[in-house]
Amino acid sequence: MFRKLFGKKEEPVNTIQLLSPITGKAVDLSAVPDPVFSEKMMGDGLAIEPSEGVVVSPVDGEIMQVFPTKHAVGIRARNGAEILIHIGLETVSLKGEGFETHVSQGDKVKAGQKLVTFDLAVIGEKAKSTVTPIIITNTDQAASLEKLNQGNVEKGSTPVLEVTFN
Repeated sequence: MFRKLFGKKEEPVNTIQLLSPITGKAVDLSAVPDPVFSEKMMGDGLAIEPSEGVVVSPVDGEIMQVFPTKHAVGIRARNGAEILIHIGLETVSLKGEGFETHVSQGDKVKAGQKLVTFDLAVIGEKAKSTVTPIIITNTDQAASLEKLNQGNVEKGSTPVLEVTFN
């Protein structure tokens, strides 16, 4: 009864904008020197060449996975989009060196909340590349995915993708 009088039922969120999780330069996935990402084998999205070592959540959502090697984080947005942030290329081989996580699986996060910090110099020296793919891993279930910005992006403020699920 009170819900009818005072509360509105929360409408499902179908379209969301992802804010850039990293400050740097947004580039097309085709520019990523790894076919798993450049050929969209894991899904569609974009990549960012980071200029600093801080990753924030691009959306309000829930942490689905923090990889044990701390090089990648999976987030489920309120509309069902599953987002993978993969810091650098071939960084799993670093076994966590140069990475610090600030969230755990199951955590609820807000857009702009710090997820991972990383040492850009260590990644640059010991990994194949610092380029960081941002992938919607369930793109096949999306009604649409639009890339909003290329070039310079600011973590937590520049919209980079818009994705809609039915």
